[in-house]
Amino acid sequence: MQAAAAASHPPNVVVILADDLGYGDAHFLNPRHGRIATPNIDRLSTEGMTFTDAHTASAVCTPSRYGLLTGRYAWRSRLQKGVLGPYDAPLIHPSRMALPSLLKGHGYATACVGKWHLGWDWPHEDGGLRFDRPITGGPTELGFDSYFGTDVPNYPPYCFIENDRTVGIPSVPKPESMYGLDGLMVPGWRLDGILPALTKRACGFVRRCAGEKKPFFLYLALTSPHTPLAVASSWRGKSDLGLYGDWVMQTDFSAGEVLKAIDQSGSRDNTLVFFTSDNGCAPYIGVDYVAEHTRMGRVKELEAKGHFPSAGFRGYKSDIWEGGHRVPFVARWPGVVHPGTRSEQVICLTDIMATCAEITETALPAGAAEDSVSILPALRGASSKPIREAVVHHSIGGQFAIRQGRWKLELCAGSGGWSEPTEAHAAAQGLPAVQLYDMDADPAERTNVQEHHATEIGRLTRLMESYVAAGRSTPGPPQQNEVPIILRKPVPGGPKLASD
Repeated sequence: MQAAAAASHPPNVVVILADDLGYGDAHFLNPRHGRIATPNIDRLSTEGMTFTDAHTASAVCTPSRYGLLTGRYAWRSRLQKGVLGPYDAPLIHPSRMALPSLLKGHGYATACVGKWHLGWDWPHEDGGLRFDRPITGGPTELGFDSYFGTDVPNYPPYCFIENDRTVGIPSVPKPESMYGLDGLMVPGWRLDGILPALTKRACGFVRRCAGEKKPFFLYLALTSPHTPLAVASSWRGKSDLGLYGDWVMQTDFSAGEVLKAIDQSGSRDNTLVFFTSDNGCAPYIGVDYVAEHTRMGRVKELEAKGHFPSAGFRGYKSDIWEGGHRVPFVARWPGVVHPGTRSEQVICLTDIMATCAEITETALPAGAAEDSVSILPALRGASSKPIREAVVHHSIGGQFAIRQGRWKLELCAGSGGWSEPTEAHAAAQGLPAVQLYDMDADPAERTNVQEHHATEIGRLTRLMESYVAAGRSTPGPPQQNEVPIILRKPVPGGPKLASD
């Protein structure tokens, strides 16, 4: 009955993606050690279903966004570690089915508002950039009817982009006092104006589509609470945790404004809302302004004040440990999702693609959503068995982990990211080349039990190898990865790997 109703009257779909919001930054997930008020996403959790074991496809930004929009792990693309830089080429091939093109094919109005960070084909002439020409390869070529946002707030060009054009011409150098990499900006550019503008545009899209009685898909990629800590004057001092706490509160407010627009426009009862984050909290964030290259330490100031942005999990953004990629994930869909419920299913942001395909009764082609599994049975409360066979994690350094049930195998000796020990430090300390954790008994990943469970290590390694070889982790015809995949990265001075 519900499936037929969803197909005949497909719900609006709204994905609100926070940027660097840690699992413990959401107060409802961390009531004992979360000291930042997040009333709007807390309320969303009481109105929908909270997934307590949800993960991003990567512990950093670009690959997580790639996974969410394509249903495919980004390590199958050319991006094997890190994120895209300023003016990099598009990561998503225009021929690939993505979430907006899937839904647009079912009559949805589609809009992307916010941070993109998936590359563009910027126009050049005589070796220089031309900001007076269309920018190809962006959101509107992947199925979005419209785009409004900034590529990355701390990257040039410092301006808004609407559809395939910059809003104004970046023509003056960014002042040294303004956070971000050197580059050009439009005159009068203000970082604290970005989030309010994105919020206003997102709310306007919701209200307009509701008035037109047309199903809509909104992908709202917030620019917060990532640096720069561009807190509006009206939000400064709202928390007792400095600018970061204020910034999280303003992020919650922005999400709340979009929820209000959905509710007040009459769209609430037929709108599926996902709220989540692209990775864990950044360790360089803190109670005061800090340059992004200062990787560690500032988060300790938050923890000293009683706020633990990773809750009880180990690590932060960039890491292969849970703090890098376990994130808040809430779904609200009145009449389908029972309010105030929780699911312990292990899921990934890549799963939104297959979920929307099932809702719209779309048969995904073989070369689409290769790492996406529908969570619709969990949303309906009808699934007690694991939805996923396993989930793959990836760190900023390109290190892999695979999680199946209680076991998590990390194919590296250290954090894979910025936390200590890094891979080089782990090698210098002679730590084992792999880590195995029992996530039921040790969710904080404190005790590496690899020497006692060789059978599990072998089984999970073979499963990971099969995912690489097949070009997919879901049933279907084998697909091609875009580049060769190296599962276990050698570390200079480190122990030789069994495959060496």
